[in-house]
Order: sequence, then C-alpha cells, then structure tokens
Amino acid sequence: MQPASSIPGTTPALAERHHLIEVDGSPMHVLDAGSGEVLLLGHSYLWDAEMWRPQLAALARHHRVIVPELWGHGGSGRLPESTRDLAGLARQHLALMDALGIERFAVCGLSVGGMWAFELACLAPHRVRAMALLDTSIGAEPEPARLRFFGMLDTVARAGTLPPPVLDAVVPMFFAPDIVSRRPDLPVRFRAALQAWPRERLLDSVVPLGRIIFGRRDALAEAPRLRMPRIVLHGAADIPRSAEEAERMAGALGCPLILLPGVGHIASLEAPELVTDHLLAFLRRAGLSDPG
Repeated sequence: MQPASSIPGTTPALAERHHLIEVDGSPMHVLDAGSGEVLLLGHSYLWDAEMWRPQLAALARHHRVIVPELWGHGGSGRLPESTRDLAGLARQHLALMDALGIERFAVCGLSVGGMWAFELACLAPHRVRAMALLDTSIGAEPEPARLRFFGMLDTVARAGTLPPPVLDAVVPMFFAPDIVSRRPDLPVRFRAALQAWPRERLLDSVVPLGRIIFGRRDALAEAPRLRMPRIVLHGAADIPRSAEEAERMAGALGCPLILLPGVGHIASLEAPELVTDHLLAFLRRAGLSDPG
C-alpha cells in the first residue's frame, strides 16, 4: 500500500476509527471520526484522507465524518477490475455506506471526490441530504486538457513511475501560483509523496483511475434534477479547474458559488480555516448541525 501523504504533518487531535471494508473484492481504507449526522468526504486524485486533516476535528465535533480513500491511494487496495467510470466509483461508495450501516448522509467532495459525489447524488438522491462540491467539474474534460493528461498517464504507464518532467508539470497544478512564498512545504511534500508511489499501485490503480477521471462524461444536463441543499466552493486561482467551469456547474445545479480568493486546487490545505467555516455554515443552513 502507498503510505499516506500526510501533507499537513499534523497529529490527530481526536479519536479516530479506521476500517478496511471490502468493496467489489478490494479493501477500501476508511477514516471514521466523530458522531452525529453523517458527512462523507471525498479527496482529490493523487492525495488521500490526510487532505482533509485541517477540517477533520472541527467537522467531527458536529458530525460523524467518513473519509474513504480512493483505490490505490493511502491504505486502500487496487482498483477493482469491474470499475469502468465515475458512476462505478459512486456505486462503490454507496456499497461502503451500506457496509457501515449508514442510510442517509451529506457528501462533500474535492476534485474527483466531487465528481463521484455528484454521480452518487444522481444514483441515490434519496440518500444524500446535502452536497458540497469543491474545485471540481461535472462537465467533460476540455479536449486540450484531456489529451495532455492522457499523454502524461501514458508516460507514467511506460515508466512505472512519475518521471521528473511529469512531476514538474503535475505538482504546480495543484496549488496557487504563489504557494512557494506562502506554504513552500506543501509542494515539496506533495512531490516527495508522488515520487514514493509504488510501481504496482501506479499501474494497477492510479493510471486507470486517471483515465476514468479525465475521460469522464459530460453530466451537466443531469444537475437540474437534484434538489438537496447544495453549494459549490472554488479556489479562484485553481489551475486544472477553471472558475468558468465552476460557474457553469453552479448554474446547472441552481446553487450558490463561493469563490475563494487566491486559493488553488487543494483548497482544504491552502485555505483550511476558510473551507472549514464555509462547510460548517453550509451544513448548519442545511439543518444538519447545531448552531453552536
């Protein structure tokens, strides 16, 4: 298994439960903390549950927080061979919630976590009490970006590692352009985590997952039928996901869009307090947490 990329370098401040739940024949690692109304968190591609570390303690004071890790990421096993698309990932996360005995829950996803969260809401809208989408897109990948990302994935598949030119291209995408002056530790630790990724997991999970993500369907037409409380949060300095994509998505969902000034793709780490405050306020407005 890949070691968790503990980018913030913090020590857990609350009691956590860890589960390995078999889904479609592969073990999914799940962080489980707190109690109360359930909140399911989805992390970004190439990261793991630690991406949500800055939010976890505050959210777990009001909620039972469930943070599964993507296949091949963190402590989870390989991508099940039956996984063909984001709807398949959504069904696997529904199966996870079934295994945990959880019927209804809110969901909050960042990047691919938001992509499968939206698909999950489409598959089971009666189970999703509220939905927050961060730095993500439910439209198809723009063609120039799709070709570029598929080219990178082909390079990784041939090499069995992330070569320096791929790292040089990938690492800056995840952060605002001024991140080195503000938080130089974040890109340094992220690059080191990518370099340490086991060859086996790159080939059996990370590359195929990337092809699913960047080859996704355009689901914008399905957005208007969702009626649960929903919100879009987006880093204004996000490089891979443009503000225009966020505007189209929020418009299709008929929900508020909150732009986070100067924040890049991994908003949970770049602007942790701001993201935490917005999520708690949204969940209170949705009637899922107390006002205290």
